[in-house]
Amino acid sequence: MKIHTNSAQETQELGRKIGLLAHDGMVILLSGDLGAGKTTFTQGLALGLDIKRTVSSPTFTIMKNYHGRLDLNHIDAYRLEGLHQDLGFEERIGSSGITVIEWPDFIKESLPETYLRLDFKRLKGNSREIEIKALGHDYEQLLEALI
Repeated sequence: MKIHTNSAQETQELGRKIGLLAHDGMVILLSGDLGAGKTTFTQGLALGLDIKRTVSSPTFTIMKNYHGRLDLNHIDAYRLEGLHQDLGFEERIGSSGITVIEWPDFIKESLPETYLRLDFKRLKGNSREIEIKALGHDYEQLLEALI
């Protein structure tokens, strides 16, 4: 499924809608170039999870945690490419709360078998094309409810 957004607010709104539909243990993978809208989407997701804190990119901290209706574990794997040590976040992936992983291809070996994946592509101006793929029954149901 491909969705087009024409502003940061529309990208956030997509995140908010998914946040409203999300359930405990979900994993959401986000890929795309720098500035493509991954963190903007995650900010909207946090709104849908009733998280009051401001969500920012965890690029330098690798992982940030937020508390709301469901907790949000926000991981940025960009700096983890080729790193082969246990950083302690692997056990959080798919456990409680919602786990969002930016740059998931850098930690393929830690990813679960089922997830929702969004690939962000910058178009002209503030427009984005977001391709959404659901792997697993729960994620397919979420995608159907989103439509």
